[in-house]
Amino acid sequence: MPGSVVLVGGDPGIGKSTLLLQMAGQLAASDFRIAYISAEESPAQIRLRAGRLGALCESLHVMAETSLAAILDQLRSASPLAVVIDSIQTIYMPELESAPGSVTQVRECAARLVYLAKESGIPTFLVGHVTKEGTVAGPRVLEHLVDTVLYLEGERHHHFRILRAAKNRFGSTNEIGIFEMRDQGLIEVSNPSKLLLAERAEGVSGSAIVCSMEGTRPLLIEIQALVSRSSFGYPQRVATGIDAKRLSIIIAVLEKRCGHDLSSEDIFVNVVGGIRLDEPAVDMGVGLAIISSFRNKPIDAKTVAIGEVGLGGEIRPVNQIDRRVAEARSLGFEQCLVARSNLQGWKRPEGMEVVGVGGMEAVEALAFGSS
Repeated sequence: MPGSVVLVGGDPGIGKSTLLLQMAGQLAASDFRIAYISAEESPAQIRLRAGRLGALCESLHVMAETSLAAILDQLRSASPLAVVIDSIQTIYMPELESAPGSVTQVRECAARLVYLAKESGIPTFLVGHVTKEGTVAGPRVLEHLVDTVLYLEGERHHHFRILRAAKNRFGSTNEIGIFEMRDQGLIEVSNPSKLLLAERAEGVSGSAIVCSMEGTRPLLIEIQALVSRSSFGYPQRVATGIDAKRLSIIIAVLEKRCGHDLSSEDIFVNVVGGIRLDEPAVDMGVGLAIISSFRNKPIDAKTVAIGEVGLGGEIRPVNQIDRRVAEARSLGFEQCLVARSNLQGWKRPEGMEVVGVGGMEAVEALAFGSS
């Protein structure tokens, strides 16, 4: 949108600069004058990276500058179609006594850039690093100044990246972009479920398939669990890709409602592919993976578990169940375990067995038998 300001946040090295340089290169390839201003890299470094990404173009103008005054003067004289500032924490105003990256500098520099964008109508993209808590470094007011806040998520040592909108004045925040990091940059993943399940080993205990809604897109993702006798007095509970508190609740439900003694077991749960899941619809799959590893019995490779687990052990319904089941069927799965109340109000697809369950005890009996 003309005059819009977009803040792109993410961990260092996650691919923010790569994504925005690719975007700037595609816009410049259409004969639009784009300004890419870096306060972290030299023009020679940016040229090397642009060549690797296929973003070299005469209409893409690169400037290495940390002074906000010089940046504003250049933007007013050049009048580009769009501008990328990489990053907001490294530019500064000389008249302010505080150091670059401080609260005062980040707030004032961002406010000046927002004013220029609104005054001139130039869409502006700001790169922002995040803290250990996952928020954009600097004042929280920075997120209120901009029109759109995007977060690029993922693990640095995994291939997949998710671009997620936390705020959007001009559209929905329910859409996401899924990319794979390759030598030539970030490449769109058209069928992420198939790619995430490509390396799955069948016949191994502790593995369960869940379906999570990422924005409006259903994703089939593998949950892995490892339950092992603890060698120390206090058992470990390690969660990667899911909330650790949610894992503790599921373990407590399995102990109280299903009768499993997990008090002396180390439990490790991992979401394959570096994806982070915050949706309660994956609870049933997490519980099944833990039981599978504890009993050393594999789950049927063609089964998908979709449901939230309540404190009473009951399986609660989730939204958009028809889209989740359709995604599972399209990838060749034959059975879906869902909440009993999710069976009403929609037509099940042919070739897919959809089984309604009332609680985790019934889920365990169905997946592993009553013994």
